[in-house]
Amino acid sequence: MESTHLIELLSYTLPALITGGVAYYFFNLHTKNEEGRRRYLLQKELQKESLPLRLQAYERMVLFLERINPAKLLIRVAPFSEDKNAYESFLIQQIEQEFEHNLTQQIYLTEDCWTVITTAKNTIIQNIRKSNMSERVDSSHKLREVILSDLLDKQSPSYVAVSYLKTEVIQMMG
Repeated sequence: MESTHLIELLSYTLPALITGGVAYYFFNLHTKNEEGRRRYLLQKELQKESLPLRLQAYERMVLFLERINPAKLLIRVAPFSEDKNAYESFLIQQIEQEFEHNLTQQIYLTEDCWTVITTAKNTIIQNIRKSNMSERVDSSHKLREVILSDLLDKQSPSYVAVSYLKTEVIQMMG
């Protein structure tokens, strides 16, 4: 009689355990899917809110690169004396001030993008220093001429960086 009672108990308990296990599995799967959906929607909403800030950062960095482009920098920042070393220092100071003014924009840019921007800035400064060391340069006006003539031979580092920024923005939007 006991074995019949045990078989009867198992015949009720076993299907209940299987049903409970299947229900737990599907409930757990549903909960994970809902959590993933909520996370996706939250990320999508945050991305929608951060996109204008990121675009503004890219715009500001393009403006920075345009302002430090030697062709435009030399027009905007005229020599105040004939001293070539003072003019070199003044040009570099202008570039560094522009850079410091836009330093916080790196939060919204990719690491590679920020590296391209700082490399462009440092290359422009290096080119100014190299031009000033040239034997052809004996005054601030001659320094301007040498820097501009060097630009005729090759693209400005700021132009290359702006092209990179444009590519990143297109990828971000697409």
